[in-house]
Amino acid sequence: MQNSWFGPAKIVYTGFSLLCHQLPQRSFFLFGSKSMYALSEIQTSWKDTVNPLILRQFIGSAEMGWKVAWSDRMVSMYTSILFFAWIWGLLRKKLQPLPIWGLLLLLLPMFLDGMAHFFSDFAGFGQGFRGSNLWLASLTNNLFAPSFYVGDALGSFNSWMRLVTGVLFGLGIVWFSFPYIDFIFQKAGSGQLTAKKSEVTEKAIE
Repeated sequence: MQNSWFGPAKIVYTGFSLLCHQLPQRSFFLFGSKSMYALSEIQTSWKDTVNPLILRQFIGSAEMGWKVAWSDRMVSMYTSILFFAWIWGLLRKKLQPLPIWGLLLLLLPMFLDGMAHFFSDFAGFGQGFRGSNLWLASLTNNLFAPSFYVGDALGSFNSWMRLVTGVLFGLGIVWFSFPYIDFIFQKAGSGQLTAKKSEVTEKAIE
């Protein structure tokens, strides 16, 4: 979009729309004045709506920049997978496979955060308990700035939760699955596949 390649850009947005909600208030923007925008800013500059099917169509402008085709949570998820893959490559001889309960524990925060957003959004974007986070303000005695509690902008509690839970997801996926992938590539043609696979599986279960 920044280089006026509108056709290829449309293909990218359409393809990723099958995998992501692409809500602009929960997405990063490139080549604009800000990296993220509040829902009110998007409504003012584009359409005054809270309909997710309409909101997700907003891809940005020359002034605001262009929306990344993945939401901030998905950017965090898949970027962290790449980062932890590098770390795992350096430490793989020292690390034991993550047990299944460890994987579930690392995935649990994202599940809880995602479900909280899901139920909160039934009241309308910005209207539910995750819009104002009054419960958190009360719990922390308003320790942080008002902008931390309200909305989805970068630096808000909601934004931090999506980024942190995405990182935990990436850590869990790499730590749990990469030992198996590494084993398959190293042992598949050696005749040791069946025996070694049982050993790795037993370690994971433990």
